[in-house]
Amino acid sequence: MSADHDHQEGPIKTPMQLLMTVFFSFVAPVFIIIGLVYFVLSYAKPAGSGGELGGLTQAELTKSIEQRIAKVGTVEIRDANRPLALGEAVYKAQCAACHGGAVAAAPKFGDAAAWGDRIKTGYDALLNSALKGKGTMGAQGGGDWEDAEIGRAVVYMTNAAGGNFPVPERAKPADAATAAAPAASAAK
Repeated sequence: MSADHDHQEGPIKTPMQLLMTVFFSFVAPVFIIIGLVYFVLSYAKPAGSGGELGGLTQAELTKSIEQRIAKVGTVEIRDANRPLALGEAVYKAQCAACHGGAVAAAPKFGDAAAWGDRIKTGYDALLNSALKGKGTMGAQGGGDWEDAEIGRAVVYMTNAAGGNFPVPERAKPADAATAAAPAASAAK
């Protein structure tokens, strides 16, 4: 064995270099992390007199925190057997805001001239427009009302303007099965 292999060479040659390496490898990062945490949380420290926190009042800060931790979605359980709302009730709750005063080019309730061409397109086209939205009218489907209830509101508005559509009822599970059967046989 030669004498060259008995000792190791490395970047640290003195005890002072070892001390500085330990300091900058372990102690300095701790202080940097503490400084970053302080910087991030500094908005919640008092920013002067008046009890405001970083320019926010306590109520605003609480509201901000509640918005950040709010649930992403909710589950709503409804009674599937509840009676359908009448078309007039749905109209007053959902449709009257625009159709009551002809807002945003919406045909006014009871105006036969404004509803005439629309009534000629048929109930299905009108219901489709109500559920999916058309022009400046947003989609009404999937909201607080079932599709059949939106349909009842469509019938209520169109019949008041001279239409003669029957009032829709809730689709029964048997009706859905019988409607699917002809579609399946037609696909074969």
